[in-house]
Amino acid sequence: MSTMNEILIVDGYNVIGAWNELKELRERDFESARDLLINKMAEYQAVTGCRVIIIFDAYLIPGQETKTKKSTVEVIYTKKSEKADQKIEGLIKKLQNVKTRIHVATSDMAEQWAVFSQGALRKPSRELIEDIRKIDRQIGKATMNNERLPGKRSVIQIDEETRAKLEKMRRGF
Repeated sequence: MSTMNEILIVDGYNVIGAWNELKELRERDFESARDLLINKMAEYQAVTGCRVIIIFDAYLIPGQETKTKKSTVEVIYTKKSEKADQKIEGLIKKLQNVKTRIHVATSDMAEQWAVFSQGALRKPSRELIEDIRKIDRQIGKATMNNERLPGKRSVIQIDEETRAKLEKMRRGF
């Protein structure tokens, strides 16, 4: 029996606009807001095992469509003439098959209906943000539990610098 592939396509600027902390950061430092979303989505991907693709409109970055891999997350900046919605709909057509379940994170109602009509599942931005907060709390609890149990030790003792490097590798940086 084969397993279902899960893909989450994120309308990047739409999710940033729906996320109060990122929206405030965007006002001060646009690039940092984008990078923080990418980092949060890398954690989401690491915890859920879901392939994450983030789409950003290129109206701020003129030129050709560009694709990058920041950590293990795929990031696509659309061509200047192409909107994120168009790119998302094109990706659904390209990636949709019987073994793939596609979710699209956006709070744009028209876009939600468009992706739903193509067989993808809608994931409102607020729902994605709440999922990410749950993951942050789980990571926080795990960290606190390890710190609170000084008698419980890892099999291999490593220094903090090595631990930090391993954590970066785990997140795909």
